[in-house]
Amino acid sequence: MGRDAGGIGVSGIEARVIGAKRLELVPVQVSYAEEMARVLGDPALHTYIGGAPESVEQLRSRYERWCAGSPDPMVTWLNWVIRLRSDGRLAGTVQATIGPDGDDVVAEVAWVVGTPWQGQGIATEAAGALVEWLAEQPVHEIVAHIHPDHAASAAVAAAAGLTPTDRWQDGERRWRRSIGR
Repeated sequence: MGRDAGGIGVSGIEARVIGAKRLELVPVQVSYAEEMARVLGDPALHTYIGGAPESVEQLRSRYERWCAGSPDPMVTWLNWVIRLRSDGRLAGTVQATIGPDGDDVVAEVAWVVGTPWQGQGIATEAAGALVEWLAEQPVHEIVAHIHPDHAASAAVAAAAGLTPTDRWQDGERRWRRSIGR
């Protein structure tokens, strides 16, 4: 099965531009690596997720892998940059990894917003737009894993309609939203 910048897997779900009031989610392209290296360059962004900022070359390599798609035909990788409508600048990323969980199809989501854009509701708007778009796709559940001390990310998840569960993975609480079909 062919793959494009959004990644197409057996679920048949493709990344496309998702509009919101102040921003657009735009499928990742390798050409975004240089600007995104600046957006994601603050080491403070890694306080809860670990690791360190990636160089332009490292991001370019990561985006090439993302654009090629998951090596697992049962899993779809969907990755977007957050582009502000006001000035066209990139401000962060959102992503969804979609795959089977028993008889269900689950979308695991994540978001990162660059330090200069934090505290402005950008993550809330972007994650909300992503979750609402995913709710229209053939998925049964949307989940996120959030560090227990990351209050801002927990607030974003709650605003997107996810609720905390009693499940933990790698020290992070699982948040979920069931999609009624």
